[in-house]
Amino acid sequence: MTENSTNRVEIEDALLADVSVDLGWQLIERFSTLVRESGSDEESAAADYILGELKRLGVDHEVFEPELYLSLPRESSVVLPRSGGDSIRAKPPSFAVPTANGGLTASAVYVPAADMKDIADIFADLRDAKVEGVRGKIVVSDGYAMPLPVQRFARAGAVGQIYVNPGENIHWGICTPIWGTPTDSNLEGKPNTPVVAINQADGRRLIDALAAGPADVTIHAALDEGWYRCKLPVATIDAGSDDFMLVHGHYDSWDVGIGDNAVGDATLLELARIFSAQRSKLKRSLKIAWWPAHSTGRYGGSTWYADQFAVQLRKHCVATINIDSPGCWNATAYEEVMWMAEADDLCRAAIVDSAGVEPGRRRPVRAGDYSFNQLGITSFFMLLSNIPKEMRDELGFYPVGGCGGNIAWHTEDDQLAVADREVLERDLRVYVTAIARVLNTEILPFDYRETVREIAQAVKGYRDAAAGQVDLSSIGDELENLTAALDDFYAAARSNGGEISAAEANDIQKELARILVPLNYSAGEPFSHDPALPLRAVPRLSAIAKLDGYRDSKPERMPFLQTGIRRQVNKVANSLYLAARIARRHA
Repeated sequence: MTENSTNRVEIEDALLADVSVDLGWQLIERFSTLVRESGSDEESAAADYILGELKRLGVDHEVFEPELYLSLPRESSVVLPRSGGDSIRAKPPSFAVPTANGGLTASAVYVPAADMKDIADIFADLRDAKVEGVRGKIVVSDGYAMPLPVQRFARAGAVGQIYVNPGENIHWGICTPIWGTPTDSNLEGKPNTPVVAINQADGRRLIDALAAGPADVTIHAALDEGWYRCKLPVATIDAGSDDFMLVHGHYDSWDVGIGDNAVGDATLLELARIFSAQRSKLKRSLKIAWWPAHSTGRYGGSTWYADQFAVQLRKHCVATINIDSPGCWNATAYEEVMWMAEADDLCRAAIVDSAGVEPGRRRPVRAGDYSFNQLGITSFFMLLSNIPKEMRDELGFYPVGGCGGNIAWHTEDDQLAVADREVLERDLRVYVTAIARVLNTEILPFDYRETVREIAQAVKGYRDAAAGQVDLSSIGDELENLTAALDDFYAAARSNGGEISAAEANDIQKELARILVPLNYSAGEPFSHDPALPLRAVPRLSAIAKLDGYRDSKPERMPFLQTGIRRQVNKVANSLYLAARIARRHA
């Protein structure tokens, strides 16, 4: 073991020896008394608590106060058909259209959806490919009011939408696809119909009533929408390096939101305490951020930060971790952990070494404050530990997007009992281990050959789908060239002969990330934000999926589609070429 690796292990051991959740648990108990709706006095009180603890710990910090565009749900209801005017409780997702005083009344139609099987299904549209018979009607459908089905029904002409949640609680949510504060160019992409969610029991009553024959339903949806000033705390552990890692999570909540995300806020505070004590021994700096406007602003806080500090982030941010819903009741499994491909070895080893559990990897979905993809920053984690799937099935739990898999997620039941001190401490150890290895390894612990393998696999799928209708050979050529260049780069960077310095190797890895992460995760341009809609790998090629449909139903438009795809193929091939040039820069 070299002197550098010995020092790295000693520092990691010192960090892990300081792991405790005593301070974090005090935050959780305080937050259990605060309904942290963004823009509210209680959210501000939560920010002040975080800032006060950072000051007491002697951790350098600042607080920003951006004006963010939010949509705040209020009391809403649905009047069932043939009920004599009886109404049931409902919750409108953020950015649904509010109704006038008399509500919206229209004939309703039921459109069934397949059952959700896992977290990816939460964001998908599990309905038949073709939606018919909804124009001018209120759609009743199963699942959560997510942007994809909401957008699809609106485009099909629905005038209102009711979602039947899978359990006895109604889950809050957000239905806009716009990531962060809208711009003038995408403002019209906000939802244009009233939308509400109801629970399973009331949903069955409604669906049964519709089965008896056509009937009118009335929706009452109340929301407040506008600009709200929010506090955004950021701690900095300055190691004397311009390069830094960003670790972040949201502190706003639905109700008191203990599992989502007071436990994450507690983790962030403990990380500030632990790493600040070892700041003089760190090679790279650490920034820790608590976001507002996650819940009612579609990641408004992290998006504002990405916009405000985009150039600094592109120059110096080596990686980000999103911390959401760790340390929850019975969350002992790491079966569905998200990370980018280049971080595979790092993430697996951090979990195995810290928790003694072999994790299962998922490709990060377009969610969870992943507001830095378009800037080209390697990111990992989002949700971490979960209740084991077998236990969830035994408990009758359905897929949710947080709370360790507990169906208290986004409901009034997300109270103190959802948190678990022992699990929280174990998850904290995972985070400390992963962060320490990013901050203190001589050469950043990423392997962009894994990214290229994932891209190559996606391209193979696109090539099969294209079936000769579009030529992807230029991408294949550049993938081969880039793979060879990366093999040479990593051999030189990790050899004992010192063919390439650690500083240059790290600069090259950062530049590779700036090209390969957007290529793999973004359809838009740098400094923009893709919508909160599902994205396949190498999303610039996703229009290939339309080829078969155009050939069968729109043959006259096929040449136009092929022309657009050709241009995207060129962009992808050129990005791979530029990445190869960067990788060969040391030669």
